[in-house]
Amino acid sequence: MVKKNEETETENIDQDEENDETDINDSNDDDDFESITREEDEQITAPYVEMNRKKKKALLEFRCRVEDAILGNYLLGKPNQFLSRTEIMRQKEILREITLWDVPLLPSKGHEGTDIVLLRFLRVKDFKVNEAFQMLRRTLRWRKEYKADEILDEKLGPDVEKVMCLDSRDREGRPLCYSVYGAFRDREVYKRAFGSEENGGEFLRWRIQCLEKGIKKLEFKNGGVDSIVQISDFKNSPGPVMKELRSVSKKAMILIQDNYPELIHKIVSLKIVINAPLWYYAVHMLRSRFLTQKTKSKFVFARAPKVTKTLLKFVAAESLPVQYGGLKRESDQDFSPLDKASERKINGNSTAYIEFPVSEAGLTMVWDLSVVGWDVTYKEEFIPDDEGSYKILLKNQKRMGENVRNSFYIREPGKILITIDNGTFKKKRVLYRSKAKPTIPMYIFFKNQ
Repeated sequence: MVKKNEETETENIDQDEENDETDINDSNDDDDFESITREEDEQITAPYVEMNRKKKKALLEFRCRVEDAILGNYLLGKPNQFLSRTEIMRQKEILREITLWDVPLLPSKGHEGTDIVLLRFLRVKDFKVNEAFQMLRRTLRWRKEYKADEILDEKLGPDVEKVMCLDSRDREGRPLCYSVYGAFRDREVYKRAFGSEENGGEFLRWRIQCLEKGIKKLEFKNGGVDSIVQISDFKNSPGPVMKELRSVSKKAMILIQDNYPELIHKIVSLKIVINAPLWYYAVHMLRSRFLTQKTKSKFVFARAPKVTKTLLKFVAAESLPVQYGGLKRESDQDFSPLDKASERKINGNSTAYIEFPVSEAGLTMVWDLSVVGWDVTYKEEFIPDDEGSYKILLKNQKRMGENVRNSFYIREPGKILITIDNGTFKKKRVLYRSKAKPTIPMYIFFKNQ
C-alpha cells in the first residue's frame, strides 16, 4: 500500500497540480460548506476564526496531504528501491518525527504550531494546496542539502558579528535582525567575505545563520510572536561597483523568499532598508523582477534624514540602538530595556523644559535624552529646593547633534532641569528617561579602605 502511494505521488504530480488548482479556484462556496464536517471545522476554528470556509478546506486538505506523505514515506521524495526493508522502516520512523523550525509537521501529533507553519506555505501560494505542498517539499529538501539545522553551531569567521546581529525586539515583540553593510567599506572584511565563490557562499550562510537564530526566538502558537523584522543598513556601504555583494544579496533574497515563507515581518510583513544610497534603489528595482508581489510589499525604505522617525514606528526608543537615534547602548550598566522612555513634542520656535526631581540626597541621577531630527539647542542645570543654595550649570547651552547620557551626584534635594530650544519651524520629538541610583560618596569609600 505504501508503494502505491509513492508511485501515485511521483508519477501523477502534473495531474495533482491541475486537480488542486481546480479544487481551490473553481469550487463554489456551497461545495466548500458540504466538504467540511462539523468535527473537522471545530479542529481549526479556534485559532483561525478569521479564515473563511474555502481557506479552512484548503488547510484541511493540506494537512491530509502532508500526513499521507509522511506516513507514506515520500515527503522528501521516493525512497531508494534498493534499500532493505529494515532501512525503509527506519527511514519511515525518522520521517514521522520530521520538524520545521522545531515544529512537528505530522498533523496527527496535535502540535499547536503545525497549522501555523502550514498556513505560511498556503498563504504565499494563495491557498493552492498542491503548490504549497511542493514548496514545502522543496524547502525540506533544501534544508537537508544546505544543513540548515546545523548552521547554528557553525563558526563562520571573525567578521560575521560586524555585519549580522540580533538586537532586541520591535514593539510587537518580534526579534530585530540587523545587516550592517557599511562594514564592507573595510577592504579586508570585504575580501574575506567575497574574495572567492566559496567566501561568497559563507556570507550567504552568515545571513541564514542570523535568520535561524531569530527563528529560535519565535513562538509558533496562536497569539505568539512568529516573525522577524529585518533591518538592512546601507550607510557607508561600498557602492554599486561591488558586484559580488549585489550578487550574493540577490541570492539571499530569493533563497529567503523560497524557503522562509512569511518569516520576515512584512519574515510576515517587514524588511526595513535604511540609509540607502540612490544606487540601491536602482538595483532594487531590477531585483524586484525576481520577487513576488507579497515579498515586494514587505520593504520599507528610509533615507538618512528619516531613519530615526521610520524606525521608531516599529521599535521603542529604549530598544533602538543609539546609532539610530534610540536610547539603547551596548553593555549598559545604567539602563535596561525595561526602563521605558517618555516622549514630549516641542512645537516650532518654542522652548520646552524637562525636569527630573530628586527628593533626597546621596543619590546619583542618570538620564538619557534624544531628539528626533536634532537641530535644537539645550542646556542642563541642577536647581536645589533650598532657595539659599546655588544653581549648578551642568552643561552650557549648545547645539545638540547626538544622544545625551549624563549623570550628577545629588547632595541636596532639588531637580535636574533640561532646557531645549527648538529654533526651527518643524515640530520635534524628545525621547528621555531617568533613574536615581544610591551612591556611596568617594570620600567615604576611601575612608573605609
